[in-house]
Amino acid sequence: IVAVTQDHAQSEAKLREAMEIMERDLCQKHREATEEAQEVASELESALDKITVLESQHKSLREALSEQTTVVLATKEEEIGRLKGEVKVLTERLKCEEDKLHSVGLTSEARVNELEDLIRQGEHERRKMHNIIQELRGNVRVFARIRPFLPGEKSTDSITPLGETSLRLSKPNNPEREYKFSFDRVFAPNEGQDAVFGEVSEFVQSALDGYNVCLFSYGQTGSGKTYTMQGTGSGQMGLIPRSIEQIGQYKSTLEADGWNYSIHVTFLEIYNESIRDLLRESDEVFVKHEIKIGDDGNRTVTNLTVKQLDPNDKNAVSSVLQLAARRRSVASTDMNAVSSRSHSVFTLNLTAKHEERNQIIRGKINLVDLAGSERLDRSGVEGKHAKETLSINKSL
Repeated sequence: IVAVTQDHAQSEAKLREAMEIMERDLCQKHREATEEAQEVASELESALDKITVLESQHKSLREALSEQTTVVLATKEEEIGRLKGEVKVLTERLKCEEDKLHSVGLTSEARVNELEDLIRQGEHERRKMHNIIQELRGNVRVFARIRPFLPGEKSTDSITPLGETSLRLSKPNNPEREYKFSFDRVFAPNEGQDAVFGEVSEFVQSALDGYNVCLFSYGQTGSGKTYTMQGTGSGQMGLIPRSIEQIGQYKSTLEADGWNYSIHVTFLEIYNESIRDLLRESDEVFVKHEIKIGDDGNRTVTNLTVKQLDPNDKNAVSSVLQLAARRRSVASTDMNAVSSRSHSVFTLNLTAKHEERNQIIRGKINLVDLAGSERLDRSGVEGKHAKETLSINKSL
């Protein structure tokens, strides 16, 4: 019994010693883990501080960039205003000088030429500054236009303009879920054709100054693309007739200054991946059209009808647009009573020549009315029109 008791005491002492060693190890590991956790927490806090500083710097840089852009635009617009004022003053001075010379029976051709040179320099600076502003505002811009509800349509608040540059979308079945989008310009349902053209007219002026301009009208079927581009016969002119009208006004100004101005137009549609001439004389489609690249690198479409157009002849302009509208492929669907089944491209080639100065200015405007995207289960089309829908959605 004494021996067993001694063995038991020895075993108990060993166990106690092992437990003390284990306890010391656990305490050490606990201290190390605590220190490591504190270090990680400190690093995390430091990282959060850095993130806060970086976010503040990013916000400051964006604000500085926005302020700098605003200042540059304001400076350029102020300079254009100054140049326009100088041109106006020089024009008035030229008229006064001419009246003065006429009244006293004297002529001063050198003085007149000098003043005319100043006016030409002012016009050159005006073109230069106009297109610098266009580049600063962005060579590529995206506008959004919200169509008002038509009679018989169910009104919803799924699309809401938030100002001139943003709008909000929401699902009718889940209005609490919202999506916000920003654009270069947002046109509310109550804004008319004149407001849209007010933004687009700057691009038309760029084409008149010798640049190539392209405008696309894109959206789902029935959203008002063709209305925006062509308008209606009830005085609501679209972008195409308004662009021609602006060109006509500028043409008259140039011709008074000795320029010879000519305009040639083409109008085509892309229907089921094939090109059709909308200004052809015959109702039948026989001629094949292909896209060719010339030696100068310019792309042209073969066998298209090219019409010379006087932009100030309203009857001729109306005749061209009406002919194209009759030729264009349309159909009635459940989503749109007059649905365009093709993409149309209206092209104005502008050429201004001044024989005495040996100057030529060439510009081009492409006004593209894309066919509307649609879903077969909503449009309800079948057969040939279903094939058209597949071709439209694929090309878009």
